[in-house]
Parts: sequence; C-alpha cells; structure tokens
Amino acid sequence: MAEGGSVRVSTVDYHTGGEPFRIVPAPPVGIPGGSVAERRVLAIGDTDADRLRRLLCHEPRGHADMYGGMLVPPDDDGARLGVLFFHKDGFSTACGHGTIALGVWAVRSGLVDAPADGVAEVPIDVPSGRVTARVHTAAGRVTAADFVSVPSYLVDDNIVVRTPRGPATVTVSYGGALYAQVEAASLGLAVTPEHLPELIVLGRQIKAALAGHPAARHPSDPRLDGIYGTIFFDVLPGAAHQRNVTIFADGEVDRSPCGSGTAARVATLAAVGRLAPGQRLLHDSIVGSRFVARYAPGPEVVPVITGMAYPTGEHTFVVDPDDPMTPGFVLR
Repeated sequence: MAEGGSVRVSTVDYHTGGEPFRIVPAPPVGIPGGSVAERRVLAIGDTDADRLRRLLCHEPRGHADMYGGMLVPPDDDGARLGVLFFHKDGFSTACGHGTIALGVWAVRSGLVDAPADGVAEVPIDVPSGRVTARVHTAAGRVTAADFVSVPSYLVDDNIVVRTPRGPATVTVSYGGALYAQVEAASLGLAVTPEHLPELIVLGRQIKAALAGHPAARHPSDPRLDGIYGTIFFDVLPGAAHQRNVTIFADGEVDRSPCGSGTAARVATLAAVGRLAPGQRLLHDSIVGSRFVARYAPGPEVVPVITGMAYPTGEHTFVVDPDDPMTPGFVLR
C-alpha cells in the first residue's frame, strides 16, 4: 500500500439486515501483533493498514457509512478466522452484523464445512475476544446465522446528558463495545427515517459528552475504552419488541439492528429485569430488518443474536498510481 504504487484489492461484499460488510480475504498489507486485539491497536497507527481502510471505505470506492473486515490470523487454533473490523473513521472492537456475514461467507465459500441440514460453528477472534457464528443450513442452503457474543453487562443506567432537546437519561452497557442508550421518545423523537438527521446530531453529541465519563472506561482492558456509539430505541407493542438505530463512530448510521449494540441492549434489559433467560427480544432496525436475541441462564449474560447475511458482489478495486483522489474522501 505504499504511496504511488499500483494496487489491486479483492473483496467480497455482503449485507446483514441492510448494513454493508466488505470482506477482505487477503489484505495486501501485513499487520503485526500476537493477537487480534494487538493487531487492531497497531493497525490504527499503521500507514499501510489505515490507507487500505480509507481506500475501501471512502469515496469513490465506498461511502460515509461503509463497513468491512480484513481477515488476519486468529489468536490460536481454536478459531477459524481472525478479523479487524473497519469503518470510515477507524478500526472497531466488535461487530455483530459482520460476524454474521463472515459466518455465512465462510460456509457459502467452502472455507468451513457445513452439513446439508444442521449447524456449523465458526469461531472468530475479534478485538474484544472470541465470538462464534453458528450457521444454520437446510437442504444445503444457509438459512440463518447466530452471533454468539462475548459476555455482556450493564455499566451505568442513570447518566444525565444535556442536549438541545433537554436532558437525556443515558444507559451504558457493554456488548463487545460500550454503547450509550437513550429512549427516543424521551427526547420527543422516534426511530424513523424522517427523524434520522436529528438523531445523528444527538448521537454524536451524547457520545462526545461521555468521552471522559467513568462509564466510558472498560474495567480491565483500556484497549476497549470509549463509547463506540449511541443507540436510540423505541419500545414497541409486545413483551420484548424494540426498534433501534445506532449512531456509531463519527456519525455513522447502522442500517441493521446492530449486532454488538443488540448485545448491549440484551445486557441492559436483563439487568433491569425486562428480559428473562430464554426470552426472545425482537430487535428491529430503522430500515425494517430484524435480529432476534436471547441469552441462556448462567452467571454471565452471553447474548445470542440471530440474523442473516446475503452477498451483494465481488470486487477487484484498482488504484491508478496517478489518481489524485487516492485513498479517497468522505462527504456526509
């Protein structure tokens, strides 16, 4: 990825619930590190890795809401894949919709064997730990995939943040990343496309307001510090039915119900007694897609989130060494 060199990058693109996921099976850069978590830290400061991220996320090859993952070696033989998740602003610690997409891709591409009828497990090392994609098949076709998250938990459920619409009561939970959560109705809004521009502004403001808050610190691993996104949710009719939109990174909008964000919501609802072990949470997105989430009884809340991913294309991106728009730009 050196400046001025001719570059070709091959990707396989998927979407999960409408959210893009650009898979880079063989990144043309080497990222050192003894673990995926270490590789993420080093990638943030690595010129070649960051240039590749921008090349694939920024225009003219991507857009402000692009998302993807570079495959890297797993931490050990217990996982089939390692992945560095990336977006227009950097490298993230967790990604549930990406885990679902990777599991489906691994089975459909033949990388992981799967029964014609049954379940194939695809353990994946991500910066926040080891997760699993459980890929369900029927009559030789992939029908669904579960994202088995890292243990998730409530951090603080009574933080007040000032906003232009008045004070917002914010809950912070961890689901592989730290998420601020606000009921949209408490600010006079709803999780609908017509309210999205204002939700983006408020999501960025709430995240910025929590930058120095104790709830933004991971209790044991500073590499996982920081509020990753703000989740706005609507409570819908039914025992456990919600709609959400996650504003993450610097104003990026998750089109899916957000996998790691759903894990954070499961942790919140479990902690306040609104989601029992085994009970299903129907979690809808702003575009109408759905994840179904649950957790099993036990000492920790380990969310299991079910969705599906579909291929959208295979690409070989080319960088002309004389192109002045390399590695790209972002318009929001």
